Amino acid sequence: MKQKHFIIVLFLFIGIIIQAQTSVASIFSDNMILQQNVKIPVWGFAKANEAITVKFHNQTKKTIANKEGKWSVYLDNESAGGPFILSIKGKTKIEIKNILIGEVWLCSGQSNMEWTVGQSNNSKEEIANANFPTIRHIKIPKEINSIPNSDLKNASWQICSPETVADFTGIGYFYAKELNQKLNIPIGIINASWGGTNIETWISREGFESSPEFKEMIAQMPKVNLNTLLDLKMVAAQNRIETLQKTKFSTEKVPFYKDLNFDDSLWLTLQQPTAWEEQSLGDFDGVVWLRKHFTLTENNKSITLEIPAIDDNDETFVNGIKVGETFGWDIKRAYQIPSEILKVGDNVIAIRVIDNGGGGGIYGNNEELKLISEKTQIALNGTWKFQVETIKNGVNENEFPSLCYNAMINPLIPFAFKGVLWYQGESNTSRAYQYNKAFPLLIEDWRSKFKSDFPFYFVQLASFLTKGNSNEGCSWAELREAQTNTLQLKNTGMVVTTDLVTNPKDIHPTNKQDVGKRLASIALDGVYDEVNLIKQVTSNGPTFKSFENKAGKTYITFENIGSGLFTPDKYGYIKGFEVAGENHVFYFAKAEIIENRIVLTCNKVPNPIAIRFGWVGDASECNLFNNEGFPTIPFRTDNWKLSTEEEKYKISN
Repeated sequence: MKQKHFIIVLFLFIGIIIQAQTSVASIFSDNMILQQNVKIPVWGFAKANEAITVKFHNQTKKTIANKEGKWSVYLDNESAGGPFILSIKGKTKIEIKNILIGEVWLCSGQSNMEWTVGQSNNSKEEIANANFPTIRHIKIPKEINSIPNSDLKNASWQICSPETVADFTGIGYFYAKELNQKLNIPIGIINASWGGTNIETWISREGFESSPEFKEMIAQMPKVNLNTLLDLKMVAAQNRIETLQKTKFSTEKVPFYKDLNFDDSLWLTLQQPTAWEEQSLGDFDGVVWLRKHFTLTENNKSITLEIPAIDDNDETFVNGIKVGETFGWDIKRAYQIPSEILKVGDNVIAIRVIDNGGGGGIYGNNEELKLISEKTQIALNGTWKFQVETIKNGVNENEFPSLCYNAMINPLIPFAFKGVLWYQGESNTSRAYQYNKAFPLLIEDWRSKFKSDFPFYFVQLASFLTKGNSNEGCSWAELREAQTNTLQLKNTGMVVTTDLVTNPKDIHPTNKQDVGKRLASIALDGVYDEVNLIKQVTSNGPTFKSFENKAGKTYITFENIGSGLFTPDKYGYIKGFEVAGENHVFYFAKAEIIENRIVLTCNKVPNPIAIRFGWVGDASECNLFNNEGFPTIPFRTDNWKLSTEEEKYKISN
């Protein structure tokens, strides 16, 4: 008993010591870069009312921790240079070494921003040549919370070298490299990105509350910690699934779900291959059983079960016998079914699908879901029975608003940086029209939180082979338009990347070099134009200005043409233009460059009332540039209703 009491007292003593220790926010570490020519905030934690002294370069600042134990000071402006030491002294002393003063940029978004140097074009060569000690990078740990965090988990700045650069954000690195070489000053990159995230997870609660578009939505979000939020989510999810399946959750019969003679007559149905998020099961993560009966009219030596893809993992059984399992949401399955487990007449396939987040179920082309043998081929697309086994016990980064903001952006406040680079939107294409509200809201929200109208530069969606066009509706093109519309905000800039794709089926184009360079062109032409010795003609591509019809032809005028319009096509054929008349039906138009204007002709629409350019997911064939090499921004001249106008962000239930 005495020993137990001693252990309790020891832990209490250790807790008091830890609480009393002087600390600095985790964004401050050896090898970091601080922003030049601004007041530099430095903050941390200590015992309430503890005296803190901060020394840096030739400066000394003193303060006292408040009653919550937080302290902060602002250092005076510093010019580019270093290395310096930051010293913080309270009850304990902290020294942060090898600090440079330069330009710091916050990089954020989803996977195309997170995509690393090691995953980019010519990665081996890029890594081998990455000897830039005045470029520094910090990766913000992936974390979510339903209420704002005061600090990050462990994070540290790294010096750019062949040993470290492979894990840097590719776009951020190539941007930093361009600025570093052109301006000859240190460049710091804060990488707060997370693949697959939607924009709503990066906006603060206060931002939503200030928006007429979202304030009703955010009012439904409880102000509770993550554990409580998880409990609420699980109760709501269980009630929804039990109501849907008209039965209480039970694991009693799960071991028999794979068997041929199991009675699945009361199970509901899904269409496969199609993600279940688009069907009655809806937004669901967890374990689901799928069953499909098939009939054999004769004996077969062996049959192969082919499945285009299953999101995420599976265990697959035929007549109760396991025939295979695969881990990976984008992997094609091909399972050999031994003849001895098959029978003439009725047979059953049972698939236990484990969905960890995002889409779920079998997906792909209908013709790729089948059984094949030398004697027969059986299509399996169509109706499958399903039953939920378990609901995933967790909250993913997209399930509720503000989760990534709370854990990955709020702890950075009030760190000083020059501006933001943003690459996100793929996960919002289903709500592309609402992105017209969400994207400007994020920018204004962050500027408000950091108390700065910093430059905000972003990358427009790349070419990607998606469904849709001008006549059917195209969510990918509609989100590009929302991004373009956001340029109405002051101090913003956009990079067009429709031409930087070699494989339109890949949502992650690997040419991050040119994306980084184009972002750097905007910065060099804007915030750094006074120190950049080479004045650029333009830093972006042709932008639609106006059009007129005359004598059966349509004449289009552009802004930002630089030294002139250009197409690389050796015959001068320009692709991507469509026109429509009063019937709102679009037809492709012949286009040519005449005196730095585009002249369109279309026999089916002699007097167009609407023009569209690049209004498709895969816009890689669009080939109108200015002489400086920047592609034309996709556009439309009409204001006709778009396919995503009714889609709104909702809190998951």
